[in-house]
Amino acid sequence: MRSEQSNLESIGLLVADHITAMLAYWDKDLVCRFANAAYREWFGKTRAEMVGKMTIKQLLGPLYDKNLPYILGALEGKSQTFEREIPIPSGGTRHSIANYFPHIVNGEVKGFFVHVADITEIKLLETELVRSNSVINEQNKRLLNFANIVSHNLRSYAGNLKSLLELFLIAGSEQEKVVLLNHLQSISKGLSTTVENLTEIVDVQNRLDLKLEQINVYDYITKTLDILRIQLEAADSVIQNNVNRDLTLLANPAYLESILLNLLTNAIKYRKPDQNLIITLDSVIKNDEVELTIKDNGMGIDLEKHKNDIFGMYKTFHGNPDAKGIGLFITKLQVEAMAGQIEVKSRENHGTSFIIRFPIR
Repeated sequence: MRSEQSNLESIGLLVADHITAMLAYWDKDLVCRFANAAYREWFGKTRAEMVGKMTIKQLLGPLYDKNLPYILGALEGKSQTFEREIPIPSGGTRHSIANYFPHIVNGEVKGFFVHVADITEIKLLETELVRSNSVINEQNKRLLNFANIVSHNLRSYAGNLKSLLELFLIAGSEQEKVVLLNHLQSISKGLSTTVENLTEIVDVQNRLDLKLEQINVYDYITKTLDILRIQLEAADSVIQNNVNRDLTLLANPAYLESILLNLLTNAIKYRKPDQNLIITLDSVIKNDEVELTIKDNGMGIDLEKHKNDIFGMYKTFHGNPDAKGIGLFITKLQVEAMAGQIEVKSRENHGTSFIIRFPIR
């Protein structure tokens, strides 16, 4: 009988040593009484070093204080489960999930069993899933942004083409028609370029980056003002373009054009009906940043009332039935996608200034 019991114990130890999970037993004095091969290998110890000699405090070192609440819980007769990142002798760390099961005999806690499973691969997969989910959310946001860019930019071109065609139909002389046709050609060319740039954005959605290139800011402002020429003339606008003619910026062409179109279109849309629209554009380089300011003398915004809504989706402030409430939302996304920041300063009936800052790169 004794021999049979000894054989069963030997088989039990053999089985335990071939289990990948870590198994151990610590008595109520926190001395190791058993540790299987996986447990010893994790901590780089031999059976002779551990069993009957080593305390759990000696084994765990700095981890002891972190694990102490669970150890005390097990010694009080309560099962414990927790996750822990553990350094290994070969270098680096592995993530584990630990279970402490109290060993209770006749109501007395004699010690506790330890079961530790290596869940490093599961944690890596979990991290990858979280990252992938974040990527998907970012892609969805960019796709929404792209759809809105298409709508906004093409609407600006379409409005100008419509206005020019109407003017062409009522033009009184051949000279007027030639001028209008030349301008139609210019707008059509700009429209084609914009479509090409917007199509390019589709290609970068899956890479979560934007194609950036050095752009002359003054030239792009001039181009945008030309796109909006009919609306600006209809509003008797005065344009003061003080931007440095040699200022360049590392930016995405479609995004920069969209930002300028949105802000200038807003200035036109929310001008005061009883006075000429004045738009002032300035640039300055300070603190390793390019700062662009677009200022108008329009209706302004009550920032006390709307400070949390300025760049919100579907937010409008002056009851304009044609306003979609997505222009500033798009603009902020585009500025931030190019590592920039946008700020608004405004007072009701005293105009609005948009300040855009981009890092010098």
